[in-house]
Amino acid sequence: MKVRESMDDLLNELKKDPNIVNWHTVPGRSATSVPFPGAMDARLRKALISRGVDSLYSHQADAFETVMRGKDVVLVTPTASGKTLCYNLPVLQTILTDPACRALYFFPTKALAQDQKNEMEELINEIGAPLKSYTYDGDTSGTIRQTIRRAGQIVMTNPDMLHSSILPHHTKWVSLFENLKFVVIDELHVYRGVFGSHVANVIRRLERICNYYGSHPQFICTSATISNPREHAEALTGRRMTLIDRNGAPSVRKHFLFYNPPVVNKQLNVREDEMLAVKNIAARFLKNDIQTIVFARSKLKVELLVSHLQEINSGREERAKICAYRGGYLPLERRRIERGLRNGEIMGVVSTNALELGVDIGQLRVCIMTGYPGNMASVWQQAGRAGRRSGDAMIIMVASSNPLDQYMAGHPDYFFSRKPEEVRINPDNLMILMDHIKCSAYELPFPKGETFGGLPADDLCQFLADEDVLHYQTGKWYWMNDSFPANEISLRSAVQDSFAIVDVTDQGHTKVIGEMDRFGAMTMLYEDAIYIHQGVQYHVDQLDLEQRKAYIRRVNVNYYTDSDLAVQMDVLEKDEEAPLTGLDADKCYGDVSVRALPTVFKKIRFETLENIGWGHIHLPEMEMHTNAAWITFSEKWTDRFGKDVFQGALVGLSHLLRHAAPLYVMCDQSDLSVVPKIKSPHNEKPSVFIYDKYPGGIGLSKKLYESMPELLEKVREMAESCGCESGCPSCIGFVNEGKAAKQALLHILGDYSSCR
Repeated sequence: MKVRESMDDLLNELKKDPNIVNWHTVPGRSATSVPFPGAMDARLRKALISRGVDSLYSHQADAFETVMRGKDVVLVTPTASGKTLCYNLPVLQTILTDPACRALYFFPTKALAQDQKNEMEELINEIGAPLKSYTYDGDTSGTIRQTIRRAGQIVMTNPDMLHSSILPHHTKWVSLFENLKFVVIDELHVYRGVFGSHVANVIRRLERICNYYGSHPQFICTSATISNPREHAEALTGRRMTLIDRNGAPSVRKHFLFYNPPVVNKQLNVREDEMLAVKNIAARFLKNDIQTIVFARSKLKVELLVSHLQEINSGREERAKICAYRGGYLPLERRRIERGLRNGEIMGVVSTNALELGVDIGQLRVCIMTGYPGNMASVWQQAGRAGRRSGDAMIIMVASSNPLDQYMAGHPDYFFSRKPEEVRINPDNLMILMDHIKCSAYELPFPKGETFGGLPADDLCQFLADEDVLHYQTGKWYWMNDSFPANEISLRSAVQDSFAIVDVTDQGHTKVIGEMDRFGAMTMLYEDAIYIHQGVQYHVDQLDLEQRKAYIRRVNVNYYTDSDLAVQMDVLEKDEEAPLTGLDADKCYGDVSVRALPTVFKKIRFETLENIGWGHIHLPEMEMHTNAAWITFSEKWTDRFGKDVFQGALVGLSHLLRHAAPLYVMCDQSDLSVVPKIKSPHNEKPSVFIYDKYPGGIGLSKKLYESMPELLEKVREMAESCGCESGCPSCIGFVNEGKAAKQALLHILGDYSSCR
């Protein structure tokens, strides 16, 4: 029987690994503590002392005192820094003083709300006062819902329930809305892009109802570190915010390693696939029963890694102790995995960023990231999953071959000195705004002249009246449709069109095992695709576009599938334009039409990643209007380098822009798309477009337009720092006219850089 290795043994082994290109130790820090505020209720002090807390961290005391002065607050400190007490203490203080007061907490996930409820109940039990705290979500039984509405002093929910259950039925929640004193919004940074734009409108509806019942609650927001916390909190809530960002919490020592897989093809500068490296590193810890979390950038990679790790573990009884966790799983399955992590029954989990949030998930010691997560907030959120309690923590980032990963691996000083990115939302996206005008009109009629989020609502209401959705009578617009609007509107999508994934393996017991948005369905659930769920492979038999269902059956094959899209761009309106001096090009921003057609799919073997076949995708073209930033080049570059070489340079520039863009705005690469055109339809000139992959846009491309000079400078650094001659996955990718195209791009960007 093999003797298990300790954490120290494994650390020493890793120190000898030649592929560890940087080992950075983040020292632990001691707490900055202050006495309890003098105004704190004696019962609250006693409860904290009985739990071993005899002082507060400095930021906890700052938050308590600022909230008690009546200010709206946004608090930004690292993971495991005790943010929960920052809002629980002033809320409990207020309710202890006046039991009629109410508080509404909302968290981005049910799991986080349940975790926070347990924390609150422990504190209330120590206080010994008859305070009533409840969670209200889709799992709450009907028998207790009436009690919560009538007597819940602290109600914990999520934005989806607030949107679809609480606000539309506000007349059942009179006690809450008449006495609402606090609204707590945790994990503020999660509310970005489409989701954040929807939630900002949910908050507008909440405030409209509060105003109707005569309450004016304070907002307490908490967030991971982002570049614009006050601006983002104000955009989300519509309130002027006081920022608290001085962290007084202690932290354990963390070892942060960069692992760069070896080059396996020197001629092409191709590295070993990062998935193989992650599998081998994770296996070292899992075989020695060290609880480990692995993060991957996509649902597909999560499922592939789980398949590999379960194979490694297949000879042991603990096979089931390695699980996948991602969006699209049904709630009961996610709750089971969370419980298993907390009680130690599950030793390893492979997750998308779904487990970044502040759920306490056990004694995790090791965090492995499959590539750079895309933004620094995610880096430190993911790293914060390990070492939350005691002992050194190990964080390993395994670089992929993409340009951003390679740049980070080669420039660790830049990585550790990076400022966090900005979070962007666009609550006034017309499609999203229109959805919430409908919901708000259902909740309360709109009087003529009323504003919604500071915008006049009359024109939108008149449009909906013309569509026979609203009815104007005696100075107000009333909801007149038979349908219930909130039930038809998902907060996760700009277009309300999700697909159910139906397992038909057993014809007598078909079941829904997940869901996916329309774009994802068109690119992952086309007929003959291989869909992977919890490491199990399924063949897609049919994608029913009309019924929005994908029918799948279990198979056992040694490949997965990946799709290609053909994209056409048309400029609808140019809103802004400015020269890029030295580049003989202009940067532009405006509205575009994007037409995308899924064309073919590739079959890729698991073990070798080789292409073993392909097939046609027979689906209709998708069209979307959105916002884009683009660079229009002078035709002199085509004349200088020739059409083929310059087209290769544009393709290489697009490859680099796609990977560098998340450095300047907090988003996933999947939130943006980059399309090069040697002859753009709108002006016949060479152009590169970066567009928001959501109808109406969500503000990402506008920020990139503003940051274009800095973005192009970073692209130049990435291209120059790669040692290949002809292009490779770590810089411009494999393009036609490789060597000439790379040299042309370096020349163009070099001239631009020298002129800045």
